[in-house]
Formats: sequence, C-alpha cells, structure tokens
Amino acid sequence: MSKTSTFDQEALDYHEFPQAGKISVETTKPMQTQKDLSLAYTPGVAVPCLCIEKNPEDAYKYTAKSNLVAVISNGTAVLGLGNIGALASKPVMEGKSVLFKGFSGLDSFDIEVDTESVDRFCSVVTAIAPTFGGINLEDIKAPECFEIERRLVEELNIPVMHDDQHGTAVISSAGIINACEVTHRKIEDLKIVVVGAGAAAISCARLYRQLGAREIYMIDSKGVIHNGRSDLNDYKREFSIKGYMTHSEVFKSADVVVGLSRPGTFSIEDIKTMASEPIVFTLANPMPEVFPDDVKKARPDAIVATGRSDFDNQVNNVLGFPFIFRGAMDVRAKKINDEMKLAAANALAALARKKVPQYLNEMYGKEIKFGKYYLIPKPFDKRLIVEISSAVAQAAVDSGSSTMKDFDIEVYKKELEARVK
Repeated sequence: MSKTSTFDQEALDYHEFPQAGKISVETTKPMQTQKDLSLAYTPGVAVPCLCIEKNPEDAYKYTAKSNLVAVISNGTAVLGLGNIGALASKPVMEGKSVLFKGFSGLDSFDIEVDTESVDRFCSVVTAIAPTFGGINLEDIKAPECFEIERRLVEELNIPVMHDDQHGTAVISSAGIINACEVTHRKIEDLKIVVVGAGAAAISCARLYRQLGAREIYMIDSKGVIHNGRSDLNDYKREFSIKGYMTHSEVFKSADVVVGLSRPGTFSIEDIKTMASEPIVFTLANPMPEVFPDDVKKARPDAIVATGRSDFDNQVNNVLGFPFIFRGAMDVRAKKINDEMKLAAANALAALARKKVPQYLNEMYGKEIKFGKYYLIPKPFDKRLIVEISSAVAQAAVDSGSSTMKDFDIEVYKKELEARVK
C-alpha cells in the first residue's frame, strides 16, 4: 500500500475541507424580502427576458454574461497527467476558474464534456455558448484541439481560446522578446528550435512567426520535421523544412530552444552546441526537459526559463489568460485574434522592463531587476491587469474584432486600476 506524502495529503485536505471543491456560486442581488423575490424571479424576471428577446445584446446589460467565462475540457490532455478523462479533470478546471476570479475578477463555470468526438464536443459547446461572454478551452489533446478551436471560433461570436496553445505562445513570446533585448539580438535573426509538435508547440511557433522569426525548426518524437516525411499532419507540415537534417544539426549554432515535450527530448550536449548566450526555454511540466542548474553548469552564459515556480523566468499561463479574456470581453470582442495575442506578448515584455514595485521585492525576498534572471513579470504583479487587458482591448478595437465606439484606453486603465486597489 503506497503512502501519501505530506504535500499530497495537504492537497487532498485543501480540496475537501471545509467544503468540497474550490468554487461556489454567490448572488449579486439582495434576497431578503418578498419584493426581492418578486424582482429576482417571477414576475419581475419576465421584463429583462422580453428585452433580450427583442435585442440579444441586452443580455450583456441584464445578466452575468458579460463577466462569465466557461472553462471547458474533455480531459484528454491534462497537464502532466495525460488523458485522464472528463471527470478526473474537474479539479484542474475548478482551479482555472479560481485563477480567473482571483487575477481578473471574471466569474467562471467549469464544464467537463465527456466525449472525445470533435463533432459532439463542438455541438455541446455551441449549444451552451449563449450563457457565456467567453470560452476558455483547456487540456484537449492535439490534433483535435486545433479543429475544435477553429470550428468554435468560426461559429460563435464571443471570444474562444484554447489556453494550452495560445497562453504558452503569448508568455514565451514575451520571454523571447526580452531575451533578445538582454542579448542584443533581433527576432528576425534568430535560429529557433521547437522541441515538441503538439498544441502548444504549433501555436508557439506560429506566434514566433508573427513576431518576425524566420528560421524555425520543429522536432517531434520521430525527429526533425521535414518535407520528406510522409507521416505529417497539416499542422506539422506548416513547419516542415526542405531537405533532411539531423537533431544535432538543427541544434548547432541555434539561438533559441523551446521545449514543449517531455524530459530527455533534448540534452545538455545539444545545448553545448548552441550559439553564444543560448536562450533555453525548457517548459515541460512538472519535469522540464533539462534542469536549469544543469544548463547553467554547462553553459553559464545561457538564459533559462521553465514552467515551474521554483526557478527564475517561469512561463506561467496565469500571466495571460485572465487578462486576455478580461480585455477581450470588456470590449465585447468577437474573436481573440493574432493582433490581440501579439499585443499581450508585447505588453508583458514591456512590463518586465519597468521598475518592479517594492511589494513584489518583499514577497519574493529579493530585489528584482530586469535582466537574464527576470524576463517575465511575476504573477502577483498588480499592474498585469492594467497593462495586459488594456493592450488586448485596444488591439481588439484597432483590428476590428470589437466594434466598440469611442473606446478610451486611459479611462479603461483607470477602471482596471480600481479593481486592484
């Protein structure tokens, strides 16, 4: 019989007591009198119902839709756990809902859809979409996740984003922007190696191209992706190179490696062959492909990021999705497009270059300054909601994803600042 570790027991107790689970529903209107009852339900509720029937946009005025996100998964690619099924994924999805509320003030329902069928999943989400102002897809395996997101983005007129893809892309892009700043490189001159070819890897590589990267190599479980292979799906084919190259050849003189795979898929020996001041993002979680301490021993000049909170430069999706959805939903964007994701990445990078508030220095027990050990903002930086959400909202308006008239970013920033005071 296996023993439960102290931490494991703490985690179980945290989820069980004093009430099972991590979320609950609270009302925003009084329910103390007969008058309250008549306004909240019959007959008063009929009045906004009829308004919405005439003008569906009134749902944003009279219901919680404008501040409500769905966190939806089928549990087929749960971080670090794999295909554990819809029900077993529920603690993760509840956790995501907690992060939405805690970091951006957005309310959230977690919804676990028990199917691996793309058609059925999309049908379920489309049917329940009127409830929500935005949909965060989570922990859905590739390649199905690409088709699911594509269909839902096309069919729905509210923001839909698969965070495993785009959150990692946005945060790692911010890290690469600032790593270039520290090492005096230009993104268009980088030789980038992406290890992994799943949902996050494909989306990261796509966003790096949007940033200006021109030389990207991708490695999957069978080796370097090239146009001579007959086993590639359409998504991998986007990053196939002309002609055959070995794993070692791809790493030689590379400026950047982004690991989005599993431990051991690239090695310290690979890193030794990279260019001066290599940028090593080893993002497999919870166990990175290679450990930062080993990287630094072999390459003291390296800049290293991981997905873990116990090392510098954590690529943490909580730096992205709460604030991306906040900005998108506040201007009623129809989609989260590339312009909005790039705006988020650039705003994150810019925030890391600003002077760090004293409360963060005290929280982390050290003086934090922009440089190779601090490329990416800390999750508890209260400025995130202001800088990221406003940048996303402005990009939504500028790109036409939002049709909001007379958007004033300075007024909006003040509204966001009021949320964190």
